[in-house]
Amino acid sequence: MSVADPARMTCPPPRPGPGTVLLGHGSGGRLSAELLHDVILPAFGPAGAVPEDAALLSVDGAHLALSTDAYVVDPLFFPGGDIGTLAVHGTINDLAMMGAAPVALALAFVIEEGVPVADLSRICTSAATAAEAAGTRIVTGDTKVVGRGGADGLFVTTTGVGRRLPGAAVSAAAARPGDVVLLSGPIAAHGTAIIGAREALGFDSAIVSDTRALHRLVVAMIATAGPAVHTMRDPTRGGVASALNEIAVASRVGVEIDEVTLPVPGPVAAACDLLGLDPLHVAGEGCLAAIVAADAADGLLAAMRSTVEGQHTVAVGRVVAEHPGRVVLRTVVGGRRIVDPLVGEQLPRIC
Repeated sequence: MSVADPARMTCPPPRPGPGTVLLGHGSGGRLSAELLHDVILPAFGPAGAVPEDAALLSVDGAHLALSTDAYVVDPLFFPGGDIGTLAVHGTINDLAMMGAAPVALALAFVIEEGVPVADLSRICTSAATAAEAAGTRIVTGDTKVVGRGGADGLFVTTTGVGRRLPGAAVSAAAARPGDVVLLSGPIAAHGTAIIGAREALGFDSAIVSDTRALHRLVVAMIATAGPAVHTMRDPTRGGVASALNEIAVASRVGVEIDEVTLPVPGPVAAACDLLGLDPLHVAGEGCLAAIVAADAADGLLAAMRSTVEGQHTVAVGRVVAEHPGRVVLRTVVGGRRIVDPLVGEQLPRIC
């Protein structure tokens, strides 16, 4: 089918009532973007600022990145990790998406009365172990305890400081027509693992979260191609669909991807089909999407595949001048469809 007028093919999202925040505002999709642009950014940022995964700072000649994030995953423990490892990996990855390697992390707990001390101890240990494995440390933090029902178990907030890598010039607004879209590995595993654990679905095949730190992969990418790595995003809330839509909007370009190339593991695809989920909307925590110059793509593919984190990297599409701000999927049967960002909350409390 034709995509000459994509706007006509898109259903409008449900509208919240005036003055009301919905669970969907935390999905990482369209409602999240509206809340960010309409309410949050006007209070803190310059008009028209491009949202990035981390802020870039220059302090006495040092080029740094700063990021903070909150984690409210349910359940606290899931196949492949827990809220502690997830918080550490997520913040390191936000720094990495701006071309920075972690220097130090801060971690804060909001704990609901009644949480088992053994669970808290286990989460602290796993967070510290994850930071050490990534070559960094948790150096400061805070702890608050609230009454029963006040925090739904345990919330974790992490802040990271990173040093930007020489040659890095990454921005959500830097994608250009002709660029190639790379995905570093399988998608949608984290969200599928969470829903399986939460609902005790007992999938026949073990589906585990892909949570891991990606900064060593980014180091290899920047060392290989430097400024030819134009844009990076880790497709967490809202999945690959929302990440690519954010890039398309920020860069004012179109993105086209091929369904046949998408790296969705068989068990994940089967689980998503069973649950009625689109893998493009399901979160991952150990994959990145990169937009890179076409003449550097082959070298980057080889460099990424030489790392543990990027051994399954594939090229899935390209950036085009047509349909700016839109992502289009070429389907396995030769058709084309618009890939919208997630509108509401598909999988509550996944990160």
